[in-house]
Amino acid sequence: MTISAQFGDKLFQGFSTVPFAILLVTDSTEFLINHPNPSSDFKLLGMDEILKTNIYYRKTQFSPKILATFPAVNGLSCSVVGTPENTNTNSTEWVVFLLHEHFHQYQNADPEYFNSVDDLDLSNGDQTGSWMLNYPFPYDSVPVMEKYESFTQALYKAVTQGGRSNLKKYFAARRKLRDILSEADYRYLSFQIWQEGLARYTEYNFLELLIHENYSPSKEMMALPDFISFSEYKSKMYQNDMDNLLQNKLDETKRVCFYYVGFAEGVLLDRLNQSWREKYLTDKFYIEHYSKE
Repeated sequence: MTISAQFGDKLFQGFSTVPFAILLVTDSTEFLINHPNPSSDFKLLGMDEILKTNIYYRKTQFSPKILATFPAVNGLSCSVVGTPENTNTNSTEWVVFLLHEHFHQYQNADPEYFNSVDDLDLSNGDQTGSWMLNYPFPYDSVPVMEKYESFTQALYKAVTQGGRSNLKKYFAARRKLRDILSEADYRYLSFQIWQEGLARYTEYNFLELLIHENYSPSKEMMALPDFISFSEYKSKMYQNDMDNLLQNKLDETKRVCFYYVGFAEGVLLDRLNQSWREKYLTDKFYIEHYSKE
């Protein structure tokens, strides 16, 4: 919460004004943090002196392994997260993941977000939002897989090697992938890259900013046995995500592939147009609109 308040607006205008409501899920109890209007099934635990907010609690309802953002309590978008131990993350990684989830709250807080998502016309009547996870994208199509692999290879080279020639090959490979997809399938791909891929990149962006600004975590945070420095985690994250960009197979990893595409395209966007974030909420879903080809 401190990182978001101190640095969020340096990445996206208005980021720090979005309510950072958190539902922390433990094995037996859920703790509601920073929520302005808890539902009646929560009881007040008290005011937390560090967080400067009331903490509420109830018996656990969600999986202790959860990492997600949705309107979990009284219609307000909440970051619903298990502990680092239950989500198989170290403490540094967990903090950065929570910033990822808060980025989804930033998306959801935009007044036009839900109408814009509806206008994509991808739900096929599903009102639960599960279509975002289960949309029948042609992951198993051999022609699509071939174009996707060519695209990710070209993206990898554009990011890691640079150069005008590699950039042109990336744009060409992206167009070929777009052209082989139906209009609906391309809308879904674009939506996932915009929503999840750039959220993944925003984690990395926060790390860059924390390092640049010489941000120092609390002594208690650094004393945790699993804590690693933001600098070390940034290096590991970059290597991991770029490896996954190349190695993940579309028919095996499916939707998760788009996280790493968005991560790499975010890195590239910063080189092509440093003001691209200004368009993020006003020109949704098609991130090719953000670059200056």
